[in-house]
Amino acid sequence: MKEDSKSSNGSGSSGMIGSIIRRNPHQKPVEEEEEKEMSFIDHLEELRWHVVRSVAAIFVFGFIAFTNKELFFGKIILGPSKIDFWTYRMFCKLGQLMDSNALCIEKLNFVIQAREMTEQFTMHLGSSIVIGLVLAFPYAFWEMWRFIKPGLHPTERRMTTGATFFVSLLFLLGVMFGYFIAAPLSINFLANYQIDESIVNEFNISSYISTLVTLVIGCGLMFQLPMLVFVLAKMGIITPTLMRQYRKHSIVVILIVAAVITPPDVISQILISIPLFLLYEISITICARVVRAKLKELSMEENT
Repeated sequence: MKEDSKSSNGSGSSGMIGSIIRRNPHQKPVEEEEEKEMSFIDHLEELRWHVVRSVAAIFVFGFIAFTNKELFFGKIILGPSKIDFWTYRMFCKLGQLMDSNALCIEKLNFVIQAREMTEQFTMHLGSSIVIGLVLAFPYAFWEMWRFIKPGLHPTERRMTTGATFFVSLLFLLGVMFGYFIAAPLSINFLANYQIDESIVNEFNISSYISTLVTLVIGCGLMFQLPMLVFVLAKMGIITPTLMRQYRKHSIVVILIVAAVITPPDVISQILISIPLFLLYEISITICARVVRAKLKELSMEENT
């Protein structure tokens, strides 16, 4: 019995020694290295499929726009070039309420033409992709956010709840503002501006669409100011005190931007400036909330 116990003890000790040698803490197991390498590859594969689905959504909406050119091109893209456009009719009604016909637009003094054989097709194709991008933006951002969100801390996840909704909402509000306010005012001014009566305004279709897309997409991006401030405040780059300190400077910048993208009249500049200034004030509030949340988190960590 004693010999058996000794032999069993000997075999047990040798097994323990063998396990200790195999579990050398200074040596990383091969399985862990392979697992980490595979996880990185899996992340790349996941990102690739998020991008593929986003691009596919853009092309699907673009194809729908391309095949419905009477609606998307004839009424939406070319809408601001016609005097029966919704914005022009609303301005005329506003002028009539003030007993004035100054805001009524009776004529848009320009002609849109294509000077190259392939220009209409290429502009039709390009504008369809832009429409697809606008319509698919909420889904495309949701796909990208699904990839980014798992890498955030739990506190950051709670603070970014509804990020897809708010980013998409701000972008679509900016697009609508650019399409119904900024673009018609700018097109009306540029169409009726003449340095001499002998010069006829005959614009290329590419010039018209590029101007419209720049204004619409530009306003959509400008309306992301609150989300940009949120990210910069999280990174500690800006504070609400800094934004309040430079409020007067921001007003000057907003007025300059409004003067650049609108006709040189007071009403148009006010219509553009008011939403931008409201976005700046909303951004200050968001920045203050982020800073308060960070201070609260730090105090909780110190107490624990």
